[in-house]
Amino acid sequence: MAARPEGDDEGVWRREAPHVLAALLRRSGDFGACEDAVQEALLAAAVQWPHDGVPDDPRAWLIRVAARRLIDARRSTDAEAARLHRWAMACRADSASAPSADQTPLAGDDTLQVLLGCAHPDLSDTSRVALTLRAVAGLSTRQIAALLFTGEATVAQRISRAKGTIRDSSTALVPPRVSDLPSRLSSVRHVLHLIFTAGHTASHGGALTDDALAEEALWLAQRLHRALPDDGETSGLLALMLLSHARVRARIDHRGDLIPLPEQDRSLWDAELIAKGVAVLEAALPHGEVGPFQLHAAIAAVHAESATPEATDWLQIVMLYRMLDRIAPSPTVRLNLAAAVGMAHGPAAGLDALAPLLADPGHLALHRVHATHAHLLEIAGRREEAREAYALAARLTRNIPEQRYLHRKAAAP
Repeated sequence: MAARPEGDDEGVWRREAPHVLAALLRRSGDFGACEDAVQEALLAAAVQWPHDGVPDDPRAWLIRVAARRLIDARRSTDAEAARLHRWAMACRADSASAPSADQTPLAGDDTLQVLLGCAHPDLSDTSRVALTLRAVAGLSTRQIAALLFTGEATVAQRISRAKGTIRDSSTALVPPRVSDLPSRLSSVRHVLHLIFTAGHTASHGGALTDDALAEEALWLAQRLHRALPDDGETSGLLALMLLSHARVRARIDHRGDLIPLPEQDRSLWDAELIAKGVAVLEAALPHGEVGPFQLHAAIAAVHAESATPEATDWLQIVMLYRMLDRIAPSPTVRLNLAAAVGMAHGPAAGLDALAPLLADPGHLALHRVHATHAHLLEIAGRREEAREAYALAARLTRNIPEQRYLHRKAAAP
């Protein structure tokens, strides 16, 4: 499977960014000031390392530079500046303190600790994602704006507000107690899934996927799973990512156009990733309550283990989506359930299941509702109606490869 970059300069400083931020935060609780100092240190590394070479201890180099930047910003408080200066001169990359007895296994991992802070429950989803990409992935505001198809000013405002929220929360970046972990973990999993989804299928632009963004989320999910191997929903999230990412090479053609699941060359699917995803899921399912991520992963596993489209066990997929609709209902779940019902019980049954979504004005702007409607109409033999639905879906999507695919379906005889 694809791994996080290890050899290039950018890969090194992006990998070290959360450790540097956590080191500064242990000595100064101002998230905004510390994060700004880290970004300045990363900028210095981007300028100096290509010319001077990567230092023998890049983490210590970044911590020292970031601490100096923080000192410069704190000159008005002489005692604070002196204390930070003494620490910076003696800094060690492994300066993390051992977790206390009432802290979780995540407390000793700088990257996961910062991730928990960025997924603060008082932040909006968009702010959590932007702050995670900035503080954990080490991306610039411009890079985040490009990934999220949002203006730089908007991203900067979201990050600034998020920093303010965290600064005003005295416990936001304290290692969580065991009793606090479930709610914080739920937020972290949600953020990682949003980031992975943004990379797996971009909502805008000329590319169907952003593999680097998806792999960043996958890397973080693997790290979270290593820290909490017995948490069922974390296992489900990792399994879902592995099984979904296994299909990435088969999802686009040589022109960059979308290839839907039934038409994909399954020999291009990554068998190793599929095996890993299935193994992670199978280890989690027998233990405890089954949650939404485990059910999503189970559906992905049914697809991944089907040798041909015709061999897909659609009855099992319908059962899994019905379970998912009971515990985590959403328009997306109901849409996918309708499509699965159409494959398992015929297009007429699928259209009946889809009817409530089509009757709800709040869902009529969602291009996937109309794409699913078109597909069910097509297999029902209602070609002219399908053509109109495909054309409507094409007008509504802002992803260019999806748009080209839907236009081709609309134009087909």
